Amino acid sequence: MDGKTAQSMRDKGLQYKLNWGASLPMLRQQAGELRAEVAADGGDSTSRLYDLAIALWKEDVRECKILATMLMPADRLLPEVADIWLEQVPSQEMAEQVAFNLFQHLSYAPQKAFQWIASPRAYDQLCGFHMLTRLFMNGQEPNERGINEFLDQSLCALQGSSMAVRKAAMQSVQRFSELGVVYERLAKSALKSINLELL
Repeated sequence: MDGKTAQSMRDKGLQYKLNWGASLPMLRQQAGELRAEVAADGGDSTSRLYDLAIALWKEDVRECKILATMLMPADRLLPEVADIWLEQVPSQEMAEQVAFNLFQHLSYAPQKAFQWIASPRAYDQLCGFHMLTRLFMNGQEPNERGINEFLDQSLCALQGSSMAVRKAAMQSVQRFSELGVVYERLAKSALKSINLELL
């Protein structure tokens, strides 16, 4: 337990029933050990990891929820379960962790990301923009409809009240612009319409 980190989180409004203040590298190491242990036991390790992740997510403990995002097999997570998990996200940190550790790896990640950036909920938007950032970084290009929807939602987010969502949207637009010259021009033109520029 890192008491100073846990107290710092509480001071910043991160409320969990229990928060040990464990670092992300420590949790990644723990997730690796758990995966190895489950695999060594033989049998259907994917099913056991799924069950473990579901059980961990149900706990109102920061470290359990983060471990759940690290252990859940992406190919087993149904879209409706992803929606439930996102509805239960209690903080900005958890929205970021579930996007980076799990949601970006889903086969249906682009569809969910576009759905969530259009949501009125800030954590949904935050998660969606973080997912799109990762997808763009991996070279995934949206189709024409996706481009228009992405830029429209980004402009709305960039003029919204949530600083975290504005930052995530700008980061996503930056990564979108790096997909190629045409994308860069589109991003610059869209941002110029609200008096902003690429970083």
